[in-house]
Amino acid sequence: MRRSRRRSVAAVIASWACAIALLAAAPLALPATVAPAPSAAAADASDWNPGSIIDDAVFYDGAAMSAGEIQSFLDGKVRSCQSGYTCLKDYRQSTDNRPADKYCNGYSGAANESAATIIDKVARSCGISQKALLVLLQKEQGLVTSTAPSAWNYSAATGQGCPDTAPCDASTQGFFYQVYYGARQFEVYRLNPTWWGYQAGRWNNILYNPSASCGTQRVFIENQATAGLYIYTPYVPNQAALRNLYGEGDGCSAYGNRNFWRTFTDWFGSTKAGGRPFGSADAIEAYPGGIRVRGWAIDPDTSDPIQVRVSLAGAITTLTADADRPDVGAAYPGAGSRHGFDTRIPVTTGGSGQVCLTAVNTGSGSDVSLGCREMPFYTGSPVGAIDSVKVSSGSVTVAGWALDPDTAASIAVHAYVDGVGTAITANRSRPDLAGPYPAHGTAHGFTATFTVPLDAKQICLYGINSGRGENTTLGCRSIMTPAARDIGRAPMGYIDSFDVVGTTARITGWAIDPDTKNSIAVHVYVGGSGRAITANGTRTDVAEVYPAYGSRHGFDTIVDLPATATNVCLYAINTSGENTTLVCRTVQGADQNRAPIGAFDSATVSGRTATVKGWAIDPDTVRPIAVRISVDGKITTVTAQASRPDVGAAYPVYGGSHGFSKTVDIPIGPSRVCVTAVNSRGPNTDLGCRDITTPDEGKTPIGSVDEVSVSGTTATVRGWAIDPDTARPIAVHVYVRGSATVLTADRSRPDVAKVYPLYGAAHGFHATLQVPAGSSQLCIYAINTSGANPLLGCRTVTGVAGAPVGSLDAVTASTGALTVRGWAFDPDVSGPVNVRVTIDGAVRTVKADRDRADVGAAYPAAGPLHGFEQRLTAAKGGRRVCVSVLDDRGGYSVELGCTSVTVR
Repeated sequence: MRRSRRRSVAAVIASWACAIALLAAAPLALPATVAPAPSAAAADASDWNPGSIIDDAVFYDGAAMSAGEIQSFLDGKVRSCQSGYTCLKDYRQSTDNRPADKYCNGYSGAANESAATIIDKVARSCGISQKALLVLLQKEQGLVTSTAPSAWNYSAATGQGCPDTAPCDASTQGFFYQVYYGARQFEVYRLNPTWWGYQAGRWNNILYNPSASCGTQRVFIENQATAGLYIYTPYVPNQAALRNLYGEGDGCSAYGNRNFWRTFTDWFGSTKAGGRPFGSADAIEAYPGGIRVRGWAIDPDTSDPIQVRVSLAGAITTLTADADRPDVGAAYPGAGSRHGFDTRIPVTTGGSGQVCLTAVNTGSGSDVSLGCREMPFYTGSPVGAIDSVKVSSGSVTVAGWALDPDTAASIAVHAYVDGVGTAITANRSRPDLAGPYPAHGTAHGFTATFTVPLDAKQICLYGINSGRGENTTLGCRSIMTPAARDIGRAPMGYIDSFDVVGTTARITGWAIDPDTKNSIAVHVYVGGSGRAITANGTRTDVAEVYPAYGSRHGFDTIVDLPATATNVCLYAINTSGENTTLVCRTVQGADQNRAPIGAFDSATVSGRTATVKGWAIDPDTVRPIAVRISVDGKITTVTAQASRPDVGAAYPVYGGSHGFSKTVDIPIGPSRVCVTAVNSRGPNTDLGCRDITTPDEGKTPIGSVDEVSVSGTTATVRGWAIDPDTARPIAVHVYVRGSATVLTADRSRPDVAKVYPLYGAAHGFHATLQVPAGSSQLCIYAINTSGANPLLGCRTVTGVAGAPVGSLDAVTASTGALTVRGWAFDPDVSGPVNVRVTIDGAVRTVKADRDRADVGAAYPAAGPLHGFEQRLTAAKGGRRVCVSVLDDRGGYSVELGCTSVTVR
């Protein structure tokens, strides 16, 4: 199997003229990596026609198979893959988007696509038969039937961009790119036939082999598909290769095009169309008001022109392919030249859609798709924009653009100033429109200046329709401007919101005096009591509508409401002249005693302080409320009045001034922070609690070993340990002859708490562990949360052989019962031993005969069947539980441990 050539104009012309290329694929006598595949219809060398390897109608049929049919085909070729390999039937990869161009309709990438899906989507995009692509993959790399394909086989799957003397082009490597750009290359050949050395409709001298001494064969190439195969693989098989159709020929044989024809025939039957029409959609173009389609179509059953069916987003137009196409007549002299079409079809709806062309069959055979393209439909109402409106005293200048999708001609734009209209033409050059509207040209801009009264208020512009659709409003703009002198125009404004919340009302809006760009006063009256505010809040939306006045004209005010019905009125105050009433409304306040809402967002620790953040609202008032912050019971009160735009967006009636952020002192180590929203009247709301701790500074733990005692081979250790960086319990490690036992110093030690009150009492440890017979060193270490682990002390211990050993792992309490769990055995006893459980002095007996694999691993001579876990009834309340094992000789008992639990 060979690596095929990089496909390029220079390379193919050179290979045709100078025979500088490698031998086409040798007969696909592949090794054991290829599974046997039975023939669908064995090829016969007598049917080989070098001038027509495959008909155009067969090769360029992008709907020859579905993805499901491809998958079934691949499954039938390989039953199972060799271990460690991925066969084509199972291959998947994620694909990316490929842009549409004149050769293919592009590709919409997706995650984890199967090879069958990739082949099908590429075939439909580029108009190449799915069957032809499957044969190409087999011809180039044997991928269809290989049971052990390599990564390189996929990387160079179709040989596209892979010269024989250099690595593959990185831009076309990988299975998806190989299939996409391999299929696209055949469209490049088809749509640019004169670029290449081998051309349809004429005699061509085609080499047998890269060696010129092997000679050439004079071949009349009958169709474009055959020309494309010779450009892709520039050799014709000699008689030796044809005589041994499924084997090797002689030293001058080449096999690539023979193998393509033979494999296609074996798998899919004849490469002939069987009477089906063929042709080409040379161009599908959008123009203002319609779609232009250009190409040719021939039915081999007749030399007469045939029909071509054009679908525009489902709307069908049928045309006759009877235009003179000398190039087609030269390529297919038996059919003649009158098989072309070049037609403009109006569109009736805007947007975009699929434009598909189908050659309509006239005799035997069936209709054949010539391809589809996603195209824009240029029709409908005008579009455009107002780019700028510039106002000066007594005049206004507007600029923008407008076009009608149904025509490339310039259209009229009507401008109305306070109802008085003027017509202009949008015919100025706008090069920026060439990109989004390539079919309409650039003569669609407008600029015009109008004389307007000093008190003019608004200008509106309309694009005037010339085809389908109706006139379009391009927009309206305020053309009010401050006067050089105050001419007494009345203020204007708007109340955006008037929300009554419990005993308060929040009122927002804006106000402008047309005679000045300065902010003006707004008077707020609740009953007969009034106060002045200034409308100077930022309102970019107002500035967009009234650009001459800027943005400082907004207001947002809160008023307290009495419990009786009261008039609330706001007035915009004129700089010279009459004021304007913005609103008057009768309202009444009422506190409904609703609980506050809010959130405890975070508590961030820094050193010995924590910053507490959140928000709180009392639904009965828009005013900020108090928030209490508790650190282990120590209270700090703040007002929730910081800006929180996110809260304002969620609760627009209340606004965004309801946040809080307060830094408070915290104790060393862990502490608990709780936040409460304080109601103005009624129940408070707990916003939550957070556990925090101060930073670990790497301080060395402290502690003490209070007791080390031994009974038999069981040692009891007791003491305490604290890490100064945390009040939480820490780990303690006990080492005996290199074997570690991990404990947690979390038992209550009130004596330790008295000495170290910041850390509490939960820092004691008390545990038993096994020690070997004889003398050993027992050492105890306090484990630092961050830093060195100090030694608390070492003791010499002596284990007595033969004594029972074991462990009380846990005592857990439940309702009316407790459960003891652990293990025990007597080295002098071969079987399980009885464990004595004492509950407040009352003795129970439990047999230690459960499977404990960990015990068996630690004491292989004793085996694993020495565990116990028993639920025992117990009265409600605090209970002292002790567990021991009596030595088999009865001399003494070995205590496994005691603990206190509370039974529910």
